[in-house]
Amino acid sequence: MLQVYIMLFAIAVFALYLLYSRGWINSPVKWILSIELLLAAFVLRGALLNYETLDYQNFLKNWVEFYRQRGGFAALNQSVGNYNIPYLYFMALFSYSGVKDLYLIKLLSIFFDPLLAFACAGIVEKTDTPASRHPLAVFFTVLFLPTVVLNGAMWGQCDVIFVALALLGIWFALEKRPCLAVIFAALSFGFKLQAVFLLPVYAVLLARGDIRWRHVLLFPVTYIILVLPAVLLGRPFLDTITLYFSQTGSIGSGLNYNSSSVFSIFDHVTDEEGAARSAIIAAFAYMCAVLAVCMFTVKRMQTKQLTLVLLLLCLGIPFLLPHMHDRYFFAADAVSIIVGFVYPELVLVPILVQFGSLLGYYAYLVMRYLMPMRYGGYAMILVLVLCAAMLAMELVPDNGSARPKAEKVIPEQTDE
Repeated sequence: MLQVYIMLFAIAVFALYLLYSRGWINSPVKWILSIELLLAAFVLRGALLNYETLDYQNFLKNWVEFYRQRGGFAALNQSVGNYNIPYLYFMALFSYSGVKDLYLIKLLSIFFDPLLAFACAGIVEKTDTPASRHPLAVFFTVLFLPTVVLNGAMWGQCDVIFVALALLGIWFALEKRPCLAVIFAALSFGFKLQAVFLLPVYAVLLARGDIRWRHVLLFPVTYIILVLPAVLLGRPFLDTITLYFSQTGSIGSGLNYNSSSVFSIFDHVTDEEGAARSAIIAAFAYMCAVLAVCMFTVKRMQTKQLTLVLLLLCLGIPFLLPHMHDRYFFAADAVSIIVGFVYPELVLVPILVQFGSLLGYYAYLVMRYLMPMRYGGYAMILVLVLCAAMLAMELVPDNGSARPKAEKVIPEQTDE
């Protein structure tokens, strides 16, 4: 267990380095506060490491054992589980270790917790708002967010990995580093299919000129490189790059799995197959509508408004889709914090999103409902309405706050 605590401490030091590297801790007070908060955050996570969920007992544990019994990486040419190849690399790696795999699985996710917080703080820093001057506040708010703490340290899930990578990609785009932006988008997609809740925003980044079409070629190249080791070890190439298509049925046939989606409200459906098809069409149409608004207003689309678009996408898409699980609003959890800081008048937004998400977490972790899931669905609808209304007010043509400020005309001086 000492090794585990050493690794946990190393992650905390890494988090401190992230803050230092951006110049966010530039005074003795900030140093002391950051160290204390990081210690608290990782002590909290350490206290949850021994908790075993059914997901670990029935799936994750067995995946590591699968590789342990078949020679570790050599078994990557075989199929196990319903996660994509990059995550399975770590399962194979853990099979070589004498450390309990429960801890290694959780530490992998915990490593990405400060990266997620860093990405959120970095995006806020790129907005022209008062919040951009307080990235530390954003960082630690995300780091202590209940669903962020529970997802990795308690549940042992890896949602933080794909969300952190996707948000880092968006941050790189705002930093005018388009190659890294696309590479990180591909890494996010490579770890989990649910990255599609976030990646449509790249269409807006393309339209704004943050990335160029030539950079998009890096996406398939990165994805192929990501799965190439498994292919070289004997896994069929075509099956490997199309793995998501063969796994679409693995998310379950039920319309809702403890998620605050639209099907938490309409839970008595007679034609489930027809409802699922209709919901998929509705989610796609919704995504297209949001992106169409962005395309028409792209010349006025500032980074501030981009955060609203991001939340509308990563919340609205899973809200409308069928078969959503309790953790599928994780991206919205993190992005709602960004919106809450950028738009103080929308402070209710992250509270509502956390409420909706935590209802699902509670249902799974405690194995009973705290209250009907439809209340979470109502909360998500309210968030979507609030964000859509704010975006509309920000982007209407006659809104002075959305238009570039006119330069003051200096009258030409004449000789007298």
